[in-house]
Amino acid sequence: MRNEHKNRTKFIISLVARLPYFSLTDLAVTGEKSSYLRILLARYVKSGILMRLKKGMYVRRTYLDEVEKKQNLPAYQEFIANMLNSPSYVSLEYVLYHEGILTEMPVNFTSVTLNKTKKYHNEFGNFIYHSIKPELFLGFKRLKIDEWEILKASRAKALFDFIYFRKDILPSARAVNELRLNLSILNTDDKKELRKYCTVAQNKKVKQIIFSLL
Repeated sequence: MRNEHKNRTKFIISLVARLPYFSLTDLAVTGEKSSYLRILLARYVKSGILMRLKKGMYVRRTYLDEVEKKQNLPAYQEFIANMLNSPSYVSLEYVLYHEGILTEMPVNFTSVTLNKTKKYHNEFGNFIYHSIKPELFLGFKRLKIDEWEILKASRAKALFDFIYFRKDILPSARAVNELRLNLSILNTDDKKELRKYCTVAQNKKVKQIIFSLL
């Protein structure tokens, strides 16, 4: 009886071995009750076999080990940032730092979403989402890295988002300058792209700040 239970749980956990993330839905094929599966998953999280990404969302540690071996953990974290609150794309401080516009390394994974503003926390850190109106949910690239598709803002859109979500606490362009942004990286196409977003946003304060920076 004990061996039968052991084999059953081993089979259940083997089903998700190659998945970048999974939920109870992915285990429905086992025919087990959700109450039993929740207990099993909680036990595996506690023992270190699984990592809990958010409530109801998990990944196997062995999968993460393979990701780290390939040195793909940053890309996987960006993918997970998309998945924790979909639809969303990574942007703001996270992208600005990796583009060299912000010199101070961000402590959070920052994203823009069509859903409500939200925050998640797991072993990777804090994942912060800012809600934006549908017409401004644009300006991101679709990157294919390994098996993951990642939505990531262009540097121009990341800068626009950065200012857009701070428009009420930045009294002027001078205040933006005090953030020590390395705007010399922006090229002609970046500036043209920024102006396009200003036109779409139709926000006088955002337009004033960005145009004075340019």
